[in-house]
Amino acid sequence: MMMPRALPSPRLMRLLPVLLLALGGCASELASLQYMLPEMPEIFSRSDRPDPLPEISTAEDGTPSLRLSWRGRRAIALLVQQHGETRLWRSQGGVVVATDGARITALAGLRQGIASSRLDGPDPLNDTLLIPRRPVALRRQLDLIGRDNRPEGMRFGVMLNCRVSATTEGEALLVREQCNGAGTRFTNRYWADPVSGGVWRSEQWVGEAGGMMEVEVVTPPSS
Repeated sequence: MMMPRALPSPRLMRLLPVLLLALGGCASELASLQYMLPEMPEIFSRSDRPDPLPEISTAEDGTPSLRLSWRGRRAIALLVQQHGETRLWRSQGGVVVATDGARITALAGLRQGIASSRLDGPDPLNDTLLIPRRPVALRRQLDLIGRDNRPEGMRFGVMLNCRVSATTEGEALLVREQCNGAGTRFTNRYWADPVSGGVWRSEQWVGEAGGMMEVEVVTPPSS
């Protein structure tokens, strides 16, 4: 029996127009992404370049920003849109990251990445102080953009079984999210303030080509 194909979350869909505009997309490209047609937007076919991304140390005007690091490359991404805890960040080199709280939910501008991310149930990262030391189960579903972003390399509804736990590491609360499924195995890590529970640094899996991406808050959002 054919299973129904999961669609991207409504909050992520609200950010797609800005993501496409940030990378030079157009209305027809947005429509093809929204309805998950076989031909994906041209922006996702952009491959990694060997030369480093243009870099800035921080936003001079105090704009909220993140420092992104992956596979020996680094970039500063500035906040370009926000809806509550759902935010969109863009680097000078064209890497665009969508986050929901501390979690990366979509990524564009690299050779391979995450088209969307969904959880079965509430996200434990919404309140890191309540995460127990004993691992708890979590199911996560991803839509992945394959190598060269050709239709045959795309994978929708990849189900991952994860176990989430928290321990104290120095002066930080360290949250570990161990995931496996569909031939993939990785561990995401989130460093949070033990008093407020806010995550200030993380290492998150962003696809086989991108590997682990380190995300560090340089200038936090005001809310």
